[in-house]
Amino acid sequence: MIGAAADWPILAVVAAGTGLFVFLLLKPLIGWLQRRAIMDVPNDRSSHIEVTPRGGGIATTTGILLGLAVWLALRPDAAMLLPMLGTAVLALVSWLDDRSGGLPVGIRLGIQAACVSLVLAMLPGEATITQGFVPVWLERIVLLFAWLWFTNLFNFMDGINGISGVEMIAVGLGAASVALLLHDATVMAAGLIVAAAAIGFLPWNWGARAKVFLGDVGSVPAGYLLGGLLLMLALSGNWAAALILPMFYWVDATYTLLRRLLRGEKIWQAHRSHFYQQGARKLGNHAAVAGRIAVLNFLLLVLAVVSLHGSTAALAAILIAFVATAALCRHFAEPA
Repeated sequence: MIGAAADWPILAVVAAGTGLFVFLLLKPLIGWLQRRAIMDVPNDRSSHIEVTPRGGGIATTTGILLGLAVWLALRPDAAMLLPMLGTAVLALVSWLDDRSGGLPVGIRLGIQAACVSLVLAMLPGEATITQGFVPVWLERIVLLFAWLWFTNLFNFMDGINGISGVEMIAVGLGAASVALLLHDATVMAAGLIVAAAAIGFLPWNWGARAKVFLGDVGSVPAGYLLGGLLLMLALSGNWAAALILPMFYWVDATYTLLRRLLRGEKIWQAHRSHFYQQGARKLGNHAAVAGRIAVLNFLLLVLAVVSLHGSTAALAAILIAFVATAALCRHFAEPA
């Protein structure tokens, strides 16, 4: 159990090693990406003006998988093997997408659905969120689409410097904090390892001129793995915490998608209408936007912990979290 005193130094070393590995790998990786001309070229839908290497997620995803492998070698848990496999498969497919400039959407979604479905299919029948209120098969279908949506919205939201690193740290640390109180060693270790990888990446992606972008090879696997950790929290009965921790991301992405659908826009095309993108234009500073999201995320982490203290506390925490998230979205929004 992670509560054992002997486990804390081990986890600290694994997490610190993950962050250091990612940080040190990025310098040679950036040079390699530049030599191979794997670059993100700004267009009229971009929030950037500089040509920047794309593929920093090679370092973060590799670091996360290595960190998890080391931890599981020391503290085996078969439940993490399929999510790790899915993370690796999605990293490979996303890297091919980064290289080619666009694999067909159907192929990407099909592989993502397979990775999600395999994990859901292996869950025991008693592992449910609704506790039998709806049939298990129906709940699994809803979870399939929810996990797929979270995986892709994490990718959609990776549009300005620092935002994905901030979110990976917040959701990773948030999941770890909740798991600590639940004595869930696996979720806690995985959350800390994801957060550590993001800490190693963030110095290379912060400020007005990022040295590297995460790319799909980083954002898609991160969304998939974090979605899996949130699912594990929800299945343990803590659905409110799972809803609260990534609230800014799912509110911004879902509201923007619905608004574009109502306007008859082609939702599969790139755009600049997310609240965080409006905030970047309005404030003229990516760091100002990412910093405000970080402050909100700290509040969301606290509220996620509060939500563990009964149904009344959970509902109050969700309400406060939503109001705070909506207020930040309104702060970012440009005048109509």
